[in-house]
Amino acid sequence: MRSLLRRMVRDEQQTALLVTHSALDALVLADRVVVLTDGRVVEQGPTREVLARPRSAFTARIAGLDLVPGVAAVDGLRTADGTSVAGRVDGVAAGEPAVAVFPPSAVAVFAEEPKGSPRNVFRVLLAAIEPREDVVRLRAAAPPGAPAWLDGLAADVTPAAVADLGAEPGTQLWFAVKAAETAVYPAR
Repeated sequence: MRSLLRRMVRDEQQTALLVTHSALDALVLADRVVVLTDGRVVEQGPTREVLARPRSAFTARIAGLDLVPGVAAVDGLRTADGTSVAGRVDGVAAGEPAVAVFPPSAVAVFAEEPKGSPRNVFRVLLAAIEPREDVVRLRAAAPPGAPAWLDGLAADVTPAAVADLGAEPGTQLWFAVKAAETAVYPAR
């Protein structure tokens, strides 16, 4: 199906409006994308750029990335609730709206609060367990009283890790992400 659409649109140099929730369809078929959330345009631009550097949680989830909103700080990002997220800052000055983005594969998961080098450690509740080929995606929810931006964060782990953690929905876990794996860039 994609090859037929690709031939019709790209090879024949036709203009088309396609509606999809698939990042793969967007990458293969579209030169530009417009992302709508709640009936509003939240992002638009060249497909690869929008999916590689999402600026909204919805777009990040489509692109398979985790996103934390806030304002840029010298060493990363500060969320609205005051949480510091350490990361590599790129193209945004301290105090400007920014996002911190990292892949679920960069998230280590612990049953107890970890000690050591990871700069970003978040307490979450396990909301869902999603099998994905050879890994399992653990989807987070915010614990009571915790910031809403924790909702939907994801970590990719092995099936053995899920068993070792005793992970099931409702379990309290700790997500840890190295600052080196976290990109901070302008929110707009």
